[in-house]
Amino acid sequence: MADRPTLLTGFTFTRRTLGALAERYDIAGHMDRPDPTSVPSATAAHVQALVTTGSVGASDALMTALPRLSIICCYGTGYERIDLEAARRRNIIVTHGADANAPDVAEMAVGLVLATHRRIARADRMIRRGEWTKRIPNRFGAISGLTGKKFGILGLGAIGMEIARRMKGFDVEIGYCNRNKRSDVDYAYFPDAVALAEWCDILMVALRSDASNRHIIDAEVLKALGPRGHVVNITRGWAVDEAALAEALRNNVIEGAALDVFDEEPHVRDEFMTLENLVMTPHFGGGTEHAQERMTALVRANLDAHFAGKPVVSPVPELRDMAARSEGRLR
Repeated sequence: MADRPTLLTGFTFTRRTLGALAERYDIAGHMDRPDPTSVPSATAAHVQALVTTGSVGASDALMTALPRLSIICCYGTGYERIDLEAARRRNIIVTHGADANAPDVAEMAVGLVLATHRRIARADRMIRRGEWTKRIPNRFGAISGLTGKKFGILGLGAIGMEIARRMKGFDVEIGYCNRNKRSDVDYAYFPDAVALAEWCDILMVALRSDASNRHIIDAEVLKALGPRGHVVNITRGWAVDEAALAEALRNNVIEGAALDVFDEEPHVRDEFMTLENLVMTPHFGGGTEHAQERMTALVRANLDAHFAGKPVVSPVPELRDMAARSEGRLR
């Protein structure tokens, strides 16, 4: 193409990522928030692609404000705040990071399991406060260890499978809940989140966040998990009802939790700050150099294919049919 396509960023990407995009595309600017009023009209008129994340999203109103927009690329797996129906109406392709960061997110998931179940973060804070003056048995309650525990994975996709592979080394029994039962694993299958929570000791949230599973981890699931249970969320914040989680942790409905993701990032609920039985990290499960390289390469591949009139590499499943029909549209 004679003219370089123009893109807008909806997330603060690294210089390396921006440099890779700038090799072939004109970066018109950056949105501080997913608000159409934050994009100057002169800029909006030229934007053909939006590169953002699922936790930031893109509304119908934003798409309206970008009249030439033809593709939205989500950097990472999630796309929960992209208005897919609006994209379909406007014939806008939506892509995501698929399993590009799955191994790295799985590593972080294992770290969070250990941090909450073995009280690592709480012990670190105790030492830093100068409170380790003598050995106190059961200072953090009885710690049972992981061996022999029942480990439930909610969402056995690419990330869930990578987590399961790593957790098998801890000699845990693995069960899962998924949209459909998988034929390629012999893990125990459970039909819904409550049934999985009733069975397991540790509940790992590794599902794709969309409208169907918003707040799937609610008070009922937490109660089913029980007073020795731990919940870890590694994928998308809005899968967890944070008010219900705060109450469950405060009242010892469950023993502990670890979160790498939150419902309204970067905002974190005030009550979370005072909960000693909660471990928090700032959504950097996929923040390794290798993961960022793979996700950047996938965004570039999707953009390159789209603007060459070819099918994109990793369309979101809900719009896969539309992506397949788009071949040759921009030639």
